[in-house]
Amino acid sequence: MNRRHFLQHATAALALPVFLDGFGANAFGQPTSALMQTLANLATATDRVLVLIQLAGGNDGLNMVVPLDQMSQYNSLRANIALPESKVLRLANNTATGLHPAMTGLQRLYNDGLLSIVHSVAYPTPSFSHFRASDIWFTGADANQTLLTGWAGRYLEGEWPGYPTGYPTADMPDPLAIQIGYITSTAFAGPGGPLAVAIPNPDTFAQLVGDKPVVDTEPVANTVAGRHISFIRQQQVSSVQYAAQIKTAAGKGKNLTTYPASNGLADQLKIVARLIHGGLQTRVYYVTIGGFDTHAGQVVATDTTTGPHANLMKQLSEAIKAFQDDLKLQGVDHRVAGMTFSEFGRRAVSNGSFGTDHGLAAPLFVFGKGVKTPVIGKNPSLTDLDNSNIKMQTDFRQVYATLLTDWLGASKADMTTVLQRSFDNVPIFRQVITATEPLAPTLRVYPNPATAAVTLEADAFASSTGTVRVHDAAGRSTNVPSTRLSDRLLGLNVQQLPAGVYVVTVDTNGQRLSARLVVAR
Repeated sequence: MNRRHFLQHATAALALPVFLDGFGANAFGQPTSALMQTLANLATATDRVLVLIQLAGGNDGLNMVVPLDQMSQYNSLRANIALPESKVLRLANNTATGLHPAMTGLQRLYNDGLLSIVHSVAYPTPSFSHFRASDIWFTGADANQTLLTGWAGRYLEGEWPGYPTGYPTADMPDPLAIQIGYITSTAFAGPGGPLAVAIPNPDTFAQLVGDKPVVDTEPVANTVAGRHISFIRQQQVSSVQYAAQIKTAAGKGKNLTTYPASNGLADQLKIVARLIHGGLQTRVYYVTIGGFDTHAGQVVATDTTTGPHANLMKQLSEAIKAFQDDLKLQGVDHRVAGMTFSEFGRRAVSNGSFGTDHGLAAPLFVFGKGVKTPVIGKNPSLTDLDNSNIKMQTDFRQVYATLLTDWLGASKADMTTVLQRSFDNVPIFRQVITATEPLAPTLRVYPNPATAAVTLEADAFASSTGTVRVHDAAGRSTNVPSTRLSDRLLGLNVQQLPAGVYVVTVDTNGQRLSARLVVAR
């Protein structure tokens, strides 16, 4: 893809191990052949995906990530909602920290090296208003600053200038971002409007892709207002600019694991996994789970491991675990990272209503095959509080900076532009190799995923067709005859290829063009 940046790649950059001439090839060592060099270069910026999960309402981080090294103080501060130490889930090689008893799925991800805990995330001079605090997180603003564009919107605008005018394009035929929710988050606000497509809910998605005949099965009254509601529901589908692309990707993608029932977050992540597997080139997805404003009745008095907050922890944990399992079975888990966040935490001291009030800092999770460091920071001190609030260790924009540069491949300069100033990264992801120039020249492959006919497009074909080769994931060359379609187009017939991931290479005029091809059946 002819863009300013391409992805920094590292230990998780390649989907499958590659064996050439009987010898193993290490992705981070020196490539042992031209094919390995090609594979290393295929970690382009379009490969990596970021999934944002909002815990709306202000999550009680102290009952989500429990400081086992301070249980006496923990029990003293929140005697009526404290979790029993014996029930807190232990973490591998970490005796100081545990997880809520309902989070067995995330416990397994942590123990498998797929989850990073970032302690005490906030920003200076915090707001305890849901609306203002959410706006600060969405836009990346200082507490005394108002921004009209979102942090993700500014990043996407920098990568695809002028959106939505002139889009879709050949280089970016799919939505830049997708949010599942009725209103596009301010995080995706750009100078020209939202840079995300909103899919109102799973029912809308099901209607869009043909899984269900209606957008919303809830009946409406036979009144003027009811008829307006019915019309709007239909427009939710027909007004989506990228409906065809989303439907095509959903048709090609499959969920390969069972998601938990009666779990709204799992329903949303199930859609995300299906679209990623279906080849949609969307960079950022946004989903949300609400109910975290637990001022009262956060726990059941007779058993603090149960109650509304426990239910939310269970839904969050099970949904992410199923999502990660699905990505692994699909063979795309190396390409996807997720982050949870909430607009603020809760106070370290519980209130008299078996709940917690708006607070300052809270932990967040980053998950995926690319994470490196299990814990960023340390357990918050429960003896050094700020008016009953946990003190900040990490500015949330440091996490954004890390996501932008170490995961999405933005340059330091672009990160500084997006976040209004430079922020230090935190060591979440595995070691990356930075590249500052685009792969040149460009080879486009479409449709991708493909089932039969494939078109290769490159300007270099105008003077020479070149030699076309297709290699499977084991490095074996596969004979796929090519046909010249025009001065810039070649045709391939992949109908006889088994389903899988392939690398297409074309040697022409002393240049090697490469692209990744997915064959789906």
